[in-house]
Amino acid sequence: MAAVHPRDAAAERAARERLDRMTKPPGSLGVLEDVAAQLAGIAGTCPPPLPEPATVAVFAGDHGVHAQGVTPWPQEVTAQMVANFLAGGAVVNAFAAGLGARVVVVDVGVAATLEATPALLDRKVRRGTADLAVGPAMTLDEACRAVESGIEVATALAADGSGCLVTGDMGIANTTASAALVCAFTGATPASATGRGTGIDDPTLARKVEVVSRAVARVPSRPTTPAAALAVLAEVGGLEHAGLAGFVLGAAAARVPVLLDGAIAGSAALVAAVLCPTAMEYALAGHTSVEPGHAVALEALGLRPLLGLDLRLGEGTGALLALPLVQSAARALRDVATFDSAGVTEKN
Repeated sequence: MAAVHPRDAAAERAARERLDRMTKPPGSLGVLEDVAAQLAGIAGTCPPPLPEPATVAVFAGDHGVHAQGVTPWPQEVTAQMVANFLAGGAVVNAFAAGLGARVVVVDVGVAATLEATPALLDRKVRRGTADLAVGPAMTLDEACRAVESGIEVATALAADGSGCLVTGDMGIANTTASAALVCAFTGATPASATGRGTGIDDPTLARKVEVVSRAVARVPSRPTTPAAALAVLAEVGGLEHAGLAGFVLGAAAARVPVLLDGAIAGSAALVAAVLCPTAMEYALAGHTSVEPGHAVALEALGLRPLLGLDLRLGEGTGALLALPLVQSAARALRDVATFDSAGVTEKN
């Protein structure tokens, strides 16, 4: 956290000035101009380096709240999907392959023993959380260790040359923990922040809302200090949420942009924003999902999503779809001629 510094204001000003001198009407690239300036500020130079290669870190963990019947999917699907990621057969793998992005899986809390492979980073804190409906999901020490694992992964990937870090997640029942975090950090009601996740029916949704309500009732609303944020995370969060919060911090400390995926990443970013508000200067929101809590989280964070495609898969898929937009913003700032250099007459 001490290594996280604000974006370079001079580099951002230089980017804005260059954007206005480029051979296009001022402001005509819309939100991409904001992205380009942000990337310059992150890198501390204009134009910034292209945010590539990108690496998706899929943080995986299981959830004790699964016992409450908040999802029809069996818990063993978490480990099965991790195997699918490692075999290259998931949607995130397909999207990443088309973009030249790397996919790694970070096991912070899968309730199974996973076979070691080069693409699997073993950072297991415990075999799944406890049931957040009846008590703390994890201890404070376990939450801290999971956050630190995310910091370590981001630091290592940045040092290895990743120019953009992308959040991914996997964990059956993790949208229940996400809804609880959103309610705790924003004050939203469980009914407004809890969604259907993988596509649950009305009775299951009602049960899920009730579970989130019970969990949120145990924690203070809108924690404002790092200690309080970690306490709330330990009480109602997930291990992958903790890992992702640390991942955001690590990216910011390394001065690398971090592209957020959906509801899980959004709720984790709420934790990171209290732990270190400046870290959010390095974050971009790839998309907004159909999970209602995600839009609540993004509004609280002040992040504008680049895409809105009604996605609800997770894995990092929505963020990957937005990656070409982020890269195009940097490429335009670097490669487009100015009116002076191109000999193009400006408007009167």
